[in-house]
Parts: sequence; structure tokens; C-alpha cells
Amino acid sequence: MPTAADHRLTAAYENKPDNYYSSARKDFLALLPDNSKAAILELGCGEGPTGALALKQGKCAEYVGIELMPEAAAAARLVLTRVIYGDVERTALDLPAAHFDALIISEVLEHLINPWDTLQNLGTYLKPGALVLASSPNVAHWKIVRQLINGRFDLTDAGIMDRTHLRWFTPATYAALFEKSGYTVERVWPITTIPASKRLLATLIGGRHHLFYKQICIAARKP
Repeated sequence: MPTAADHRLTAAYENKPDNYYSSARKDFLALLPDNSKAAILELGCGEGPTGALALKQGKCAEYVGIELMPEAAAAARLVLTRVIYGDVERTALDLPAAHFDALIISEVLEHLINPWDTLQNLGTYLKPGALVLASSPNVAHWKIVRQLINGRFDLTDAGIMDRTHLRWFTPATYAALFEKSGYTVERVWPITTIPASKRLLATLIGGRHHLFYKQICIAARKP
């Protein structure tokens, strides 16, 4: 049964655009092995587009989502194997230990009070060697650095400075989040390819490629 605290939390997200909950992460799905028997867990599954596509592509036989927003969770139940509705930091998940082959977390960890504990907890449900794919905004993007130089830290309704964000990460601290939570980080990269001109500029200013990451992607493994 949703509590008053649940309603206050979900109210912060009620003004998000429709596509906030309905965009499939095709880039993450391309990184998953073809395993028609796999079980995949997604934190923040939205309306279930990524899971629905994974099932359709034969990437898995089971796709379980965890979703905070009731309307999105209801829609996801129509296309996923199972959906757990609630705040992952306060909801008992009732999932089997060492069961899932992969975990997907797309633009969620920055919204959590304690993403470290959440990642550790989710790790108990993953098989050894399970693949974790996640992404979050990069607070070290050059536009945010420019704001800070000018004495600003202006919040917005979407993007890197989304006012619903509680945590802020750079590529280095995002990797550290996973390492400290018990995972082995294999790769960190920007969600979109950095243009050649900006790669050259990053090299000329000391290899500071992180200035051109809008969002950080990470691939990690449960040991």
C-alpha cells in the first residue's frame, strides 16, 4: 500500500514529458549477449520499452522491472514478466538471490538518497559475473563548469541539472560508486560519441574528455 511519503516522492516526477518513461535503451540491449534463457532486472523500468524489446529480440526469457511511478508501472506490467512498484530504497523486493544475468539502470542513481546501498542490495540478486549497464548525467560537462565559474548552479526541468536529481557524478566518481558498491568496472564512456573536433580540443587541454560527456555510461560486473 503506497504511503504518504511515496505520494510525495512520485509527485516530483509528475510533470515529466511522456517520453521520459517510454524510451528503449537500444544501446544497452546491443551490449547484452544473445541468451534466450537469461533473466534481466531493470531499476527504473518506466513503461517497460527496454524490457519489451529485450524479450522480443530474444535477449532474455524473463525481464523484471522496478518502477516508482504507478502509471508507468501499470503500463510496464502489460509487457514485462513482472514489475515491482515502489521506491527501491524503501520497498522489499522479494526477489531470488543470485538469479539475474544482467542489471540495467538508466538515469536512476542520480535520483537516489543512497545509491551505494542500493547497488549493494541489488547485487545480492545477481549471478556472479552478471553484467551491469548503467548511465547518469555528467556534472563535469563544460556547460556546467561554465555555470560554476560564473557563480551559478541553476536547476532545470530536465537534463543534467534536473531539479529531481539528488546526487551528482563525474565519469571518475561514477566509476568509484560502482567499485565501492562491490562491482568491477569494465568500461566508462559517453552516451553519445564525442565529435572529432571536441576530442582534439580535449587532448589539447590535457586529455579532459570528461568535459564533453553529457551522460556517463558504465559497464560493470558482479565479481
